[in-house]
Amino acid sequence: MSASRPRRVAVLVLDGAKPLDVGIPAQVFTTRASMPYEVRVCGAAPGPVTGGDGLSYHVAHGLAALAWADLVFLPGYRLPDRDTPPPAVLAALVAARERGARLAAISTGAFALAATGLLDGRRATTHWHYTRALAERYPRVRVDPNVLFVDEGGVLTSAGAASGIDLCLHILRGDLGVAAANHAARRLVAAPYRSGGQAQYVPRSVPEPLGERFAATREWALHRLGEPLGLDVLARHAAVSPRTFSRRFAEDTGHTPMQWVLRARVDRARELLERSGRGVEQIAAEVGLGTGANLRLHFQRVLGTSPSEYRRTFAGGE
Repeated sequence: MSASRPRRVAVLVLDGAKPLDVGIPAQVFTTRASMPYEVRVCGAAPGPVTGGDGLSYHVAHGLAALAWADLVFLPGYRLPDRDTPPPAVLAALVAARERGARLAAISTGAFALAATGLLDGRRATTHWHYTRALAERYPRVRVDPNVLFVDEGGVLTSAGAASGIDLCLHILRGDLGVAAANHAARRLVAAPYRSGGQAQYVPRSVPEPLGERFAATREWALHRLGEPLGLDVLARHAAVSPRTFSRRFAEDTGHTPMQWVLRARVDRARELLERSGRGVEQIAAEVGLGTGANLRLHFQRVLGTSPSEYRRTFAGGE
């Protein structure tokens, strides 16, 4: 790329494209004196594209924009676990990457990127609601459900729509430096960096049960999180042996009983941090995690943030 010309950015609008996901890169990389970029919004062909959320688009450019671009954004789109972009779109994305363009997916745009095969063997993320579907549909992709974005060099992915801002600012820092990225963040009234990953935004970290075996035991345990809940205790309530309970519980939930209990305790701690003024030590004791240090440790492991940061984000400060 010549230093004398602006960096070229293409935003690829697919059927069902989500408005925020389209608008974020188009606005972040808007052409201005402080931003040496040129943006083209494109589709599989020039003309109208049916979008999501009741909106539609009229794009001026077709797939030739991908051959022109240095950086291609794939905004998220509706029904990504059912719909695959047309072969011509996938071929154009592969060709763009082969000649050196970076490909950056926002939210469910990761499904389109995965369909090219360019994420095979690589780490990637998408919106938390779709991480399991992405892993199941593209098993060769190493899906990380907890992070805000992943940079694998020439291919980048991000979580939900707001994480598209995090990804764009990350790209700006690499292209133009920290000062330029901070300037853009101020213009967007956005945080230059966000603490933690997307796990803290999932409504509950305890997975939905896949079966009804031991549902009564799970419900019973949720009301006794402050008490000892070892494998023997849970199995006794379910009236089966610990070995049988452990095996069948994992089949139902995808987690071992102790993993499930830990996540349930972290979820209860989240609720108390959001809705009460209790201190970390008091909350840790109430949810069965013992000490504040233990609560902080598991909060970081499960949610990628600290209890204090979580409270500042979701409860407006302590």
